[in-house]
Amino acid sequence: MPDDVIMEVQNHQASWMSNWFKWCPTSMELLREAEKRILENLTTLGAGKYVELSCIPDMEKESSQVWTLRANTGSPNTPLLLLHGFGSGSALWCLNIDALAAHRPVYAMDILGFGRSSRPKFHSDAIHAEKQFISSIEGWREALGLEKFILLGHSFGGFLAASYAIKYPDRVAHLVLADPWGFPERPLDVDERYNLPLWAKALGTVAQYFNPLSILRLAGPLGPGILQKARPDMTKKFAGLLPNADEAIPSYLYHCNAQTPSGESAFHSLMSGFGWAKFPMFHRLDALQQEVPITLIYGSRSWVDRDPGFQIKYSRQNSYVDVQILQGAGHHVYADRADRFNTLVNKIGKHVDSGTLPDLPSAEPYSSSARDTGAFSVNDTLNKFINVRHDTVQGRIDADDSDDDDDDVLKEKSNQSS
Repeated sequence: MPDDVIMEVQNHQASWMSNWFKWCPTSMELLREAEKRILENLTTLGAGKYVELSCIPDMEKESSQVWTLRANTGSPNTPLLLLHGFGSGSALWCLNIDALAAHRPVYAMDILGFGRSSRPKFHSDAIHAEKQFISSIEGWREALGLEKFILLGHSFGGFLAASYAIKYPDRVAHLVLADPWGFPERPLDVDERYNLPLWAKALGTVAQYFNPLSILRLAGPLGPGILQKARPDMTKKFAGLLPNADEAIPSYLYHCNAQTPSGESAFHSLMSGFGWAKFPMFHRLDALQQEVPITLIYGSRSWVDRDPGFQIKYSRQNSYVDVQILQGAGHHVYADRADRFNTLVNKIGKHVDSGTLPDLPSAEPYSSSARDTGAFSVNDTLNKFINVRHDTVQGRIDADDSDDDDDDVLKEKSNQSS
């Protein structure tokens, strides 16, 4: 029997969901098959691999395994590590892997507690749980012997990528944050300020008291149908690659999330309402070394607040920070505008390989002498931030794919900033 199947059988046997199998029609074997259906059309993927981790602090299991997709690992160029978002798995990078692996080694891991990776019990304290996630990523790096890599995280994966870069800056050649979760403070007037989609509001309500996706497991055999009807938008993103996307994507997501909710429980301990973190990342990036370059990629239609990206760009005057907005894309920016997204990431990778940085749009930051002497007013500070935001938006939105509604949103948010 193949090692990956043995690992999954062991994980499944250790799962409390084993006793619920007749109620929840899922297993690690079914997840494996669902993943296979999504990835079978890719041309660059090598064999997936379980990466054995050493003991993680405060975690009951002595060792854990992280499921890892690999492509073009023989390339001498700087590797790229992809971290998926909450409730997802590495197979959802299927629109990106071939294009990105054409130029460098690409690794896509199922974050510990999600997908096909082990599902140990995390600490209930937010700080401890986050440290465990970060320790698992570093343990994964050590096990593979990678010295330095481009780190790209989407949503919750972006939050973890930023946290990892703060602790291990020498390992990160470029930090790419795709519509990252958990950066801004949770505002008091959430409903008035944000037009959150209905599914996000529902998850937010449930998540105050339970794990966000608990209803999926409580629904038992109805779970797959509920997911398929609740998120038809997810299947449309992948229809170009998968002729059976309307069945394959919901099936994969269901089996990712109907297992033991290990990572989900840890995410619940980290969050303050579904859309915000207890310890927002924006306030913590001051601890990130100035030498680490950052690119933030947002979808123009996403529910994620992109203002923190512009604030980061303004506040890190001595660092490279680029903010990209992909027109017409939502939260899953990597899939909604896959070609444009892949082009951006490949451009970053090319510069990393050559030891350079991509060009930034022209924007006049305040001078270092003014900053050091405190010789600037509050109005100057606000104007500088607004100018940086305006110049970046104008320089990065694709003119060929313009949309009047999104322009109105940008104008409205710029007015709010001023």
